[in-house]
Amino acid sequence: MRPEKRSFSIQGHRTSISLETAFWSALKAAAAEDGLTLAGLISAIDKERGSAGLSSAVRVWILKRLESRAAEKLAE
Repeated sequence: MRPEKRSFSIQGHRTSISLETAFWSALKAAAAEDGLTLAGLISAIDKERGSAGLSSAVRVWILKRLESRAAEKLAE
């Protein structure tokens, strides 16, 4: 599975990230759940990423979100 590259404008700067299809799907679902545009969610992740690359930061953000959701279900 090859990553798919997409371009976005974040804080006035054009950038692109490459993610596999499964990550794009999870990111779109998260944006919809949170009432954000895809670009808006990526911008929010960008603000919190520190020195990590943006594509890596997005993957880690998705993983953490899924882990958090799984933990919540286990606690029910």
